[in-house]
Amino acid sequence: MAVPRRARAGTWWLAGWLLLLPAAGGATEPPPDVQGRVVDRVVAIIEGRVLSLSELEFEARVALVQRGGVQALEAPLDDETLRGALEFIISQRVQVLNADRLQAFPAEPAEVEARLDAFRLKLGGEAALARFLARNDVDLEGLRAVLARGLRAERVLDSRIRLRAQVGETEIRRHYEQHAADYPADYETARDAIREKLFRERYAALAVEELAQVRALAQVRRVAPFTREARR
Repeated sequence: MAVPRRARAGTWWLAGWLLLLPAAGGATEPPPDVQGRVVDRVVAIIEGRVLSLSELEFEARVALVQRGGVQALEAPLDDETLRGALEFIISQRVQVLNADRLQAFPAEPAEVEARLDAFRLKLGGEAALARFLARNDVDLEGLRAVLARGLRAERVLDSRIRLRAQVGETEIRRHYEQHAADYPADYETARDAIREKLFRERYAALAVEELAQVRALAQVRRVAPFTREARR
């Protein structure tokens, strides 16, 4: 298997950890008298820009659906999921703000449309997409903006860690010799698969480090009650 292409690497690692979080918490449905009421509040201030709860929940659902968590369409998101999603979104927004300052890593319209098409397919078609947007009170342009920001953030991250994630021949050979039982085929046959495996592992570790550093250096104020545990 070949080393993943640049455009795909960030998708795997920038937010793959979201799959480890519960897509929906154990919260019960709100009572009938408050269903449908729009309640919003500030969740965080990121480099002077406000992030609201409705924005956080929408972007969390988009990220989860992109990675197969279609159950996140309607189910309530618990505090643990929201905390994880917030850290992910902080990383994204800070990376894109930095890219804006440098006028770098633009998202081409055709690429954004391709992501929109893929998202629509995951939801089950145009009608399902319309219901999703209406339920979250977001229009198509709002969704495009979220998808474009994700695409740009992936590219920023990839530009910083891809070279460092490369795997040398010596490392591949050493891994093969140390795990020979896992590879019944000869070295030449197993070589590409080992390179892919080691590359992904290193890329993931570097991504975690890079994103933690991005958040640590950013001017961020987390103000929502559910963020208190993360600040301890």
